[in-house]
Amino acid sequence: MPRLLKLYLAGLVVGSALALAATSLVFTIDNAIAIDLGRDGAVDRADVLAGIAFWVVVSLFASALPVRMPGGMLIAVSIAPVMAAANLGGPAAAAWVALLGTTEWREIRGRVPWYGTLANHAGIVIPVALGASVLWWLRPTGGELLGNFAATVAGSFANFLANLVLVSVLLSIRTGEPVKSLMLRDRRGFWANVLALAPLAWLMATTFTLAPWAALLFALPLYSTRLSSAKFVEMREMFTQTIGALAEAVDKRDPYTSRHSHRVKAIAVDIGRQMRVNDGELEALEWGGLLHDVGKIGVRDAVLLKQDRLTRDERMQMNAHPVLGAEIISPVKKLAPELPIIRHHHEWFNGSGYPDRLIGDEIPKLARILHVADAFEAMTAKRPYRMTPLTAEQALAELRKFAGIQFDPVVVDAFVHTNWVEGIADSGKTGEPRQIPLIAQAANRMAAAPADTGAAARVDPV
Repeated sequence: MPRLLKLYLAGLVVGSALALAATSLVFTIDNAIAIDLGRDGAVDRADVLAGIAFWVVVSLFASALPVRMPGGMLIAVSIAPVMAAANLGGPAAAAWVALLGTTEWREIRGRVPWYGTLANHAGIVIPVALGASVLWWLRPTGGELLGNFAATVAGSFANFLANLVLVSVLLSIRTGEPVKSLMLRDRRGFWANVLALAPLAWLMATTFTLAPWAALLFALPLYSTRLSSAKFVEMREMFTQTIGALAEAVDKRDPYTSRHSHRVKAIAVDIGRQMRVNDGELEALEWGGLLHDVGKIGVRDAVLLKQDRLTRDERMQMNAHPVLGAEIISPVKKLAPELPIIRHHHEWFNGSGYPDRLIGDEIPKLARILHVADAFEAMTAKRPYRMTPLTAEQALAELRKFAGIQFDPVVVDAFVHTNWVEGIADSGKTGEPRQIPLIAQAANRMAAAPADTGAAARVDPV
């Protein structure tokens, strides 16, 4: 385990112990959380402990089956009973419920090492103590329902946000990814849980004051919320696997390109993370990387597998695969963000690519990213026309050489910082790229020229 990670985990544990002690000393547990055991009619310590135990048990069931989001974070619906306990008993009660009630089955079964268990609970107690304190500070003294509801939502938001920050920092230390990109990756699940579980926490607390058993009626909404999150992840995973199977079927036509699309996807996603693209763009790179060559379904084997130099007509057939791929995918509305990637991943930065001869920033950013990933993977793998692949160092030199001509220099700079070329000698940024006059560039100048000036446009030779 890296030293920085050890220090961070130790800091979490110490911080949670301090938060637990501070809330227990500063805040008294409100009697609203108590369950009347029917002994002498007065609320005593046993009634309060019974109320805390009730919410611990409810939280244990809610924590049993967390959902792992696509970004790697675990989301459980236990936040609702924990914040309900905060609404009723205050920060001290919430901190103890969070400490004891968020135990997972995998921890009980020993699948998580002891230090991992400590870190997991520490990463929950600190945000809960913060969120419960915010709730308690904003909670109206008169008992107004609307003000109580707003305070519960605000406290839940503070809890969620603090938990997201702590988990993102932990993942950043482990993976080296920027904290901001990790926080944004699962923001859909974050907001869905805030909007669904915060009101549910308030409803559970409100019904508990009427009759403790009534709070159990919300077990079904809790389970439904957990089920919807799980179904979202399951459907996305199934969709990704289906796309991956289709990509593999295309790659299998050529023994030299087996798993090509999967590797291109991995490289493109890593470049995207270096460039700090948003969550939706990362997903588009993932699926677009898998499907970028789907148009090769329409290329004849005699052309696709030919080991000799392609004729002009054969080259035209091969160069048509981006357009054909976009046409194949266009009926799938879910894949609309991937269409520009598929169609334009062979455009050159100087406008001499295909199919639309776009120039510079006219090329969609994600297509420029995929172009670099595709080129690097192709250069470092065997091909019928080149049985000896380039080394990573040679391939990187080619990317540098053609930066500003074929590739976007910004994307190449981002690629250099990925693990794909870690430790590889890099010649650094190239000088000014060689300018290649193009008819397309001249046409752009003609279109930009005022119509009434009478200025004659000169077409530079190609």
